[in-house]
Amino acid sequence: MSTALYAGTFDPVTYGHVDVVRRAAALFDKVIVGVSVNPRKAPLFSTEERAEMLREACAEFPNVDVAIVPGLVVEFARTVGAGVIVRGLRAASDFEFELQMASTNRELAPEVETIFFTPAPQYHYISASIVAEIASFGGNVSEFVPPGVERRLEERLAERRESGGKEGSPSKS
Repeated sequence: MSTALYAGTFDPVTYGHVDVVRRAAALFDKVIVGVSVNPRKAPLFSTEERAEMLREACAEFPNVDVAIVPGLVVEFARTVGAGVIVRGLRAASDFEFELQMASTNRELAPEVETIFFTPAPQYHYISASIVAEIASFGGNVSEFVPPGVERRLEERLAERRESGGKEGSPSKS
């Protein structure tokens, strides 16, 4: 059975993320979507909230599971038996970082391969940080995120405004 791991922060989940999941699910027997904790980012949603949003967004794919990645992605891939790490590339600007990560992962776990997916053209410019920024200014994000994510974004940003909290600089994903 071929198992792939698609890991990211997914803060928030976008249609670009779902597109990568859809395409990976068509190629592998099992896809684990791993919600990573990135100490360099200040997430809008908790790890558990992001996992729940992914479960909802990926419910149509019977061979997709969602899990939380507690540490290094490559170590988690070994733990869950994933021989492949799936990564999304939106633009050339993503490539350098992703190549560096893939090379590092190959050094740490030569048995785990990295595969890059580019999202469908209508999603290549979407990033979670841009979506969060649009939403923080009250913009319509319905064409960028699933309905459940849009609702949660509106609720979270309303909570922050009501509490006088900083709408913040959305995290990159």
